[in-house]
Amino acid sequence: MKTLNATNFIAACAMISWATGTFAQHSVHSHGNASSTPAQSAPSASPYADEQTRAIKSLSASDVTGLQTGAGMAYGKAAELNGYPGPAHVLELAAQLQLDGEQLSATRKLMEAHKARASTLGEQVIEAERALDLAFSSRQVDAQRTEDLTRQIGTLQARLRAEHLTTHLAQTALLNARQVASYQGLRGYGQALDSPQPLPMKPGRAL
Repeated sequence: MKTLNATNFIAACAMISWATGTFAQHSVHSHGNASSTPAQSAPSASPYADEQTRAIKSLSASDVTGLQTGAGMAYGKAAELNGYPGPAHVLELAAQLQLDGEQLSATRKLMEAHKARASTLGEQVIEAERALDLAFSSRQVDAQRTEDLTRQIGTLQARLRAEHLTTHLAQTALLNARQVASYQGLRGYGQALDSPQPLPMKPGRAL
């Protein structure tokens, strides 16, 4: 029994020694750098980085081109995605939509007049944005000046959006229900269940 007890005692001491050493190593690895401050992650770059070199900070080169040329720029989405075709795509799909000569001629005239109006308004938006940019870059700005300039920009953008949307209305008035439904399918929207009825043009808006 004495031999057995001695053996057990030696084994117990060995286990204690092993456990103590393991705990000490763990403590060193876990807390060895406790006195040092954890590295801070670098702040992410602004999504606007590099845009500070733009001539007009709020407009990209493609924005400027789109405004100058009277491009859609998603201004007509409320009409397009609710079943009111636009002239640009109607002309692209003229054969599939089986436009007759009168429809084709009217659509071309509508598109030409729309582009002229939209590009004129687009140029005005650009100049208004340029004035806002200059006010900030020259430090010649305060709350009232900012409000005045942004109100002007908002008014011009509203007029431009209305120009695109009313052009969709005018285009729809040139098509029959079958063509409107066909346009929906050709554009990948699926055939509209209830194709919008063409609205009569107001006096002075005929194109």
